[in-house]
Amino acid sequence: MTSTTKFVFAFCVVGLFLILAPISPTLANSTPQDFVDAHNAIRAKYGVGPVTWNKTIASYAEKYAKTKTATCEMEHSMGPYGENLAEAFEKTTAELTVNYWASEDKFYDHKSNKCVEEECGHFLQIVWKDTTSIGCAEVKCNNNYIFTICNYYPPGGYPDQLPY
Repeated sequence: MTSTTKFVFAFCVVGLFLILAPISPTLANSTPQDFVDAHNAIRAKYGVGPVTWNKTIASYAEKYAKTKTATCEMEHSMGPYGENLAEAFEKTTAELTVNYWASEDKFYDHKSNKCVEEECGHFLQIVWKDTTSIGCAEVKCNNNYIFTICNYYPPGGYPDQLPY
């Protein structure tokens, strides 16, 4: 692992940007099925039904991701969907990105329905029980970072509702 390898994540409903611990990424260019499988593996652990790929949402994600190629700026689209963002240096996979978002589960207290100590909104969006479809995209930026966006419909993360 190099000191230049890093991930940066953001969650739309919460609107926070997080710099997370370095991890060793692998290949880029994930397929739609890679994203669906990664999400559904996490969702199954929490007894939540699977999500499916939605071409409309994926098109939205791709269009937005393409606007980030110059700088890879971690900035939300402010669109109609739930949204998780990631930035990885040089290489990543859908599974790695989704699992990293999901690693926030340790900060979620289901009994109080609150994040404790750290942010957990990325995790909540992945396991949101009402979410039925996703669309994700990744682009390589001019600075060699990979910008990944996943959008969720219906969105989740509402503080007055349990995610699962």
